[in-house]
Amino acid sequence: MAMAAEEIERLVKEALPDSQVVIIDLAGDGDHYAARITSEAFRGKSRVQQHQMVYAALQGHMGGTLHALKLETLAPK
Repeated sequence: MAMAAEEIERLVKEALPDSQVVIIDLAGDGDHYAARITSEAFRGKSRVQQHQMVYAALQGHMGGTLHALKLETLAPK
C-alpha cells in the first residue's frame, strides 16, 4: 500500500511546525518520493540528525507504507 504525499507533508509539519515541505513523487507510484524540508529545527544539527528527525516524524511508515524517500534537509538562510 502506498502513502500519499499529503500524508508525508502532514506528518512532517506536525512534528516540525515551522517546516516548509516540498514533495515530489519520483515514479508516479506513491511509493518513491523526494522531499525537500526546510526547518529552523535543523540548525546546528548534522545531516544524519536532521534525517533522523524526519524519520521520527514519519512514525514508522518508512520502510512500510513508504518504500523510498530521498531527503534534502535544510535550515533557513
